[in-house]
Amino acid sequence: MIDLLLESIEKNTSAKVAVNEPLRKHTTYGIGGPAEIMVFPTCKDELIEIVRIAKKMNQSVSTLGSGSNVLISDSGIRGVVISLKNTLKIIKVREKKMYAECGAMLGKIVKQAVKHDLIGLENLNGVPGTLGGALVMNAGAWGGEISENLVKVELIDSNGDLKYLKKNEIDFSYRRSSFNKKDILLSAEFLLKKADKDIINKNFVEAQSGRKSTQPLNKRSAGSLFKNPNGNSAGKLLDEAGLKGFSIGDAKISDKHANFFINEGSASSKDMLLLIKKAHQSVKDKFQINLELEVKLMGFNKRETEGL
Repeated sequence: MIDLLLESIEKNTSAKVAVNEPLRKHTTYGIGGPAEIMVFPTCKDELIEIVRIAKKMNQSVSTLGSGSNVLISDSGIRGVVISLKNTLKIIKVREKKMYAECGAMLGKIVKQAVKHDLIGLENLNGVPGTLGGALVMNAGAWGGEISENLVKVELIDSNGDLKYLKKNEIDFSYRRSSFNKKDILLSAEFLLKKADKDIINKNFVEAQSGRKSTQPLNKRSAGSLFKNPNGNSAGKLLDEAGLKGFSIGDAKISDKHANFFINEGSASSKDMLLLIKKAHQSVKDKFQINLELEVKLMGFNKRETEGL
């Protein structure tokens, strides 16, 4: 079946295909086992065709953007992993409207908005990852969220059908959205507002400097690991639980910000998962608060992630 799948993808698309591709090469953590089949489509139409082929052959489909905000198992991922790193990059601005494909890096989208004197996205400056990942988790920072200025989203649903959803058809809340786990987001449209360039630049620079001063941006991490509980800070709770600097193997809780778990060299997913569980249990024991993961776990079984 795998040979037929490879043959069909190569026959019907010009996408690059890799077998048993090490996913550690494609994540900001530098952690992850092999993808059974990894495909690198060059455009939206190719991506849609690859999903159609995989569905026809009953193969599971996973997507990977920039590889931030994920921890992938050392066992890797079965089925087809579609990388968006070389596709879905188009960004267009016309008056107050912005169209962006979901493989575009959030940082580039923010810079395009700032360049056109559009306010509403500049607070997201420095947030890692692609637009698709940002929409799924309703990424936010410094009081703003990606969903605030959203108009509609184009996606491939779990049946492999192309769909458009307006904002009012999607439920957004703190670091959550109602997208199906099997949805593949293709593009989004935003309606922004014109504003004074000085105000936009001020917000842009403040967001950037705030991250540099508080986060270990020069280390291999997946970004913020736990969501902030209502009315509290995950980093503060982890710090007060005495976890700053705690490590298991090369997996370490940052000395700079306790909600950043970093790979100091050759950490395995097992080390990182044990560290996550240790931190989760410590906060639960000390404060009776159940921290919820912001980072997505991929390739693990239910037994491995029990308790999280």
